Amino acid sequence: MRRETLSFTLAGVVFGLVAGYMAASWNVVPRPAGGSVQAAAAATPAAPRLNPDEVKAMESLASRQPGDAAVRVELGNLYMEAERWDEAIRWFREALALDPARSDTTLDLGTCLVNSGKPAEALAAFDQVLKADPGHRNALYNRGIALLQLGRPAEAVAAWEDLRKRYPDDPQVQALRGRIEQLRAASAAGK
Repeated sequence: MRRETLSFTLAGVVFGLVAGYMAASWNVVPRPAGGSVQAAAAATPAAPRLNPDEVKAMESLASRQPGDAAVRVELGNLYMEAERWDEAIRWFREALALDPARSDTTLDLGTCLVNSGKPAEALAAFDQVLKADPGHRNALYNRGIALLQLGRPAEAVAAWEDLRKRYPDDPQVQALRGRIEQLRAASAAGK
């Protein structure tokens, strides 16, 4: 298999994983099997629009309460839901600077980093969550996505196999079986 074909295959798998994660997390309708990227984009609802009044009020509150991590998390969530990754990252980082023990915020930061094309930083965030909770389901799942984006498919497969062992009855986790097999096949074909 040519290097370009392997790259496109891996890119397609990454897209499918990120779309699947978002579908599970935000109730987005996943791309139908065998569907094109264009069809998936047409079938997937647009990200919710930000309410400018709500954002303005929350940012005003954040400026009046510089030590309030919860307000910053809420702002990060607003931007994350609207898929405005860089703004979400900013607010999640501010929240974590005030309260570094917020593992769910660290997970959300990592998710935004993956979606903004910063997989190395995302991997560090997921590893931080896993240090506190080695069995954290979403951190294990997202760690695999970050590893895949970093061009480390064998490590991504290992992370997802660990996830499948920890959560054998979880349907979303079991759905990884097909993706794992795709990666293994692409890796074997690329040798």
